[in-house]
Amino acid sequence: MTADVVVVGSGPNGLSAAVTMARAGLSVEVYEAAPDAGGGLRTTSLFREDVVHDICSAVHPMATASPFFREFDLRARGVELLQPEISYAHPLAGGRAALAHHDLDAACAGLGRDGRAWRALMAPLLAHSGPVVDFVLNGQRRLPENLLAPSLLARGMLAHGTPLARRAFATEEAAALLAGVAAHVVGRMPTLASAGTALLLGHLAHGTGWPVPRGGSVRIAEALIADVAAHGGTVTTGQRITDLRDLRGARAVLLDLGPKEFLAVAGPLLPRGYRAGLRSFRYGPGAAKVDYLVSGPVPWADPMVGRAGTVHLGGRQQDVFRQESLTARGRRGRAPFVLVVDPAATDPGRIGANGYRPVWAYAHVPNGDPTDPGDLVTARIEQYAPGFADTVVERRSMSAAALERYNPNYVGGDIAAGAMTLKQTVLRPVPRWDPYRTPLRGVYLCSASTPPGPGVHGMAGYLAARSALRREFGLRAAPPLSPAGPHGSRRAGAA
Repeated sequence: MTADVVVVGSGPNGLSAAVTMARAGLSVEVYEAAPDAGGGLRTTSLFREDVVHDICSAVHPMATASPFFREFDLRARGVELLQPEISYAHPLAGGRAALAHHDLDAACAGLGRDGRAWRALMAPLLAHSGPVVDFVLNGQRRLPENLLAPSLLARGMLAHGTPLARRAFATEEAAALLAGVAAHVVGRMPTLASAGTALLLGHLAHGTGWPVPRGGSVRIAEALIADVAAHGGTVTTGQRITDLRDLRGARAVLLDLGPKEFLAVAGPLLPRGYRAGLRSFRYGPGAAKVDYLVSGPVPWADPMVGRAGTVHLGGRQQDVFRQESLTARGRRGRAPFVLVVDPAATDPGRIGANGYRPVWAYAHVPNGDPTDPGDLVTARIEQYAPGFADTVVERRSMSAAALERYNPNYVGGDIAAGAMTLKQTVLRPVPRWDPYRTPLRGVYLCSASTPPGPGVHGMAGYLAARSALRREFGLRAAPPLSPAGPHGSRRAGAA
């Protein structure tokens, strides 16, 4: 290797690490095992050339909220982030639905007698959204500049992450609406971790929003890759790194790999205690995904649900709590929690010839579940959108076990790259003050298995790169990320 820095893995964290290192004036090479770069940001045609599908992530609350992306500024780089009128919706029995309008006033008005309680929960978080997001996404390794942020989170987590959650709202609609967003933790509920997830994502729904990139998630990856290239870096696809010793020529190696993959490429080189810590890392439930090509909009019983960017299918709050907790214990159910996205509802450009459009859906299932989810997910959607099955032209299913084969970081289909318990949210993958630095000289982890955890926020890669810049290159100041910022100079001898 002739580069200063090698990054293994081109997911959003690997690419944010590469951007940061390249902008610091270092030569950077990125290696990706898959045929296409982007990791969870891949978009491709599955059934017809004129209809593209997001393979992993589809909706991006962190694309405008995270500190990395706020400075990187996707909009200035030509990535259009489209805001749905309703950030997320939660259908209920009898044709009812709870709606998280992007506009907080509209959301509160739609929740009736719980509108005041919803405002009391969300408005303070919105008033301090920047500090709240920064506190959560900066890895909790330093005192926050605004002490109100952790206090707001702590108060909300106690109210909604304990048995008190069952008495927080008077109506089924408000209770289900918050339970649905809390279920993004993909684990037992209610817990402090699930409540923290609900507070973070829930308030963003009324703030910077839950946008859908025009043309698909790949647009975010393209912007990151273009910036790496603009600063002299390279991205090589179709090349799997199987032995860390092959990268010894680089001064720093950043691995967008989970603990299991890190052990596979570096196990014999690691100290026994650190190896044991990685082996004890816990994984959470899996996701089982279904991609649909459909002939028209999803026929939701409540037509307003069709205006939502994301739809949560879980029933009442108690149903969500029960099913998610069963799934976390490895037990399958007939009514799994399902997330549905109809991207064309927000981005009509995704509609192809004859009105065909993509629908993206996945269910929470036990880790490693090999069951084909196609019929189960279709029936779950049909429950709230009668006639949906008749609109399906083609579909492709991927079990939790198959999802790991597609991306080895998703162990057992765990798209969170590790169980999101309160402890493991902060102390991942092993308890260390600098969780990115490994015992191997110049080797750093930068995947979602490090803080702040899952999501397309780029922060794990950015924070790992900052650590490597300080320790390996003596650069304490972070390079500018803005498109208008200086481009930095290439180092002599860079590849």
